[in-house]
Amino acid sequence: MDALPLVALVAVSAAVAGAARRTPVPAPLLLVAAGLIASYVPGVPTYTLNPHVVLPLLLPPLLYTAAVDSSYLDLRANLRPVALLSVGYVLFATVAVGWLAYRLVPDLPLTAALVLGAVVAPPDAVTAAAIARRVGLPGRVTTILQGESLVNDATAITAYRVALAAAVGEGMSWAAGIGEFFLAAVGGVVVGLALMVPLHWLRTHLKEALLQNTLSLLIPFVAYAAAERVHASGVLAVVVVALYLGHRSWQVDFATRLQEAAVWKMVAFILESAVFALIGLQLPFVLKGLGTYAVADALWYALAVFLAVVVVRFLWVYPATYLPRWLSRRIRLREPETNWKAPLIVGWAGMRGVVSLAIAFSIPFVTSDGHAFPARNLVLFLTFTTVIGTLVVQGLSLPLLVRVLKLPGRDATAETLAEAQAQSEASTAAETRLEELLTDRRNSLPGPLTDRLRTVLERRRNAVWERLGAANPLTGESADDTYRRLAGEMIDAEREVFVRLRDERQIDDEMLRTLLRRLDLEEAAAYREESEAP
Repeated sequence: MDALPLVALVAVSAAVAGAARRTPVPAPLLLVAAGLIASYVPGVPTYTLNPHVVLPLLLPPLLYTAAVDSSYLDLRANLRPVALLSVGYVLFATVAVGWLAYRLVPDLPLTAALVLGAVVAPPDAVTAAAIARRVGLPGRVTTILQGESLVNDATAITAYRVALAAAVGEGMSWAAGIGEFFLAAVGGVVVGLALMVPLHWLRTHLKEALLQNTLSLLIPFVAYAAAERVHASGVLAVVVVALYLGHRSWQVDFATRLQEAAVWKMVAFILESAVFALIGLQLPFVLKGLGTYAVADALWYALAVFLAVVVVRFLWVYPATYLPRWLSRRIRLREPETNWKAPLIVGWAGMRGVVSLAIAFSIPFVTSDGHAFPARNLVLFLTFTTVIGTLVVQGLSLPLLVRVLKLPGRDATAETLAEAQAQSEASTAAETRLEELLTDRRNSLPGPLTDRLRTVLERRRNAVWERLGAANPLTGESADDTYRRLAGEMIDAEREVFVRLRDERQIDDEMLRTLLRRLDLEEAAAYREESEAP
């Protein structure tokens, strides 16, 4: 097996994603565009989007990274809008888009049209998270979009299976289909609930960070495979486990958290970059398989389905936003007020992605009676054009729409003030605990070391407050920025001495690695980590 094409895909997509950080264009769009261009460059290897690889191998880790970084408390506080979008909207879009395709495309059976509706119904988790971070959406809107994207894949995949069973002639009634849908959903949640506590216990009782991180990499695949084994929703199982583990991550050893954060950011960066590039690389396969449909007719169908996907989302979002508030006084009291702008952003942020394409490619070629699946190639084409259309049209215009609407973004000053107050309260508790410990003769320390503990504590207490202070008139830095820069310069000086001593053979390489790791940990403590996924 030639591994070079896979290495090339990862390397080029990572390079494009890295370059996108220097442009105002979101990385997903540049990656898709690069894939589209590369698909017609002579010599570029052939990349096929295999649903048997994408769904069980790429979807679980992508969902896990998104869910583990989500806030369980925020999602619980916004459970109603999240559920209405991730379940209600997906089912509504499946029926609405499917009915339109049935009426629009000659000789297209209703069951096949509903398969198309289920395929294009779910907005993409990776796209929603990447765009939301890039444009700086308000916190509640971001939470709703992320929560929707975590669960809607499960709804769409289950709806797709029900519609597909009817389309291939397996004789499933609508009542049986609805029953299967609820069994898959409930089963996925039950599997997640059954796995989350034992997995968390194992994470907290493994003593080596290396083993803990190995377990962390396996968790999404274990949850997904266990649920799918019993014909439940693997997506929901992964999301339930990830939300629980993310909520309890503070109970895991600090070394594990440091390594885990770095490992998962790298994994997410590579997978997200490769996934969007793969979308663009599918163009030749989609066009080649268009078959007997005329290009003009196929493009007309594509435009109609794309417009339907966009319009149907607004037809759901606005009533789902306002009707519950009008009907329930409890909802009005419990949830914050909203205006027409937030639903507009939620409605416009419905980009589709790789999950839709992967589901479409999993449509069988023949039905149970041996006949060709009706309009399979057209369904692939319409899925592809819908994914590309939403990524380009909505993805490119969403940042501009946010600026035009002048939505209030995250209040950096208020967040810093809340952080400072939290740190002050924690430092006070730590100071009290330190004094209690020092009264025990077993904890006696030389004076300089005791002073160092107090100095470090005071430094943490003051660091956040200093970010609120005036900037240095010469450099524009806050006191905290200057402190971190100077700390970095000092650590660099120490690092150069350690390397020189190693080169002079006064210390060996093993000692050098020990000393450098100590410096790395100090530098990590001095610098606040700031990074963005593609």
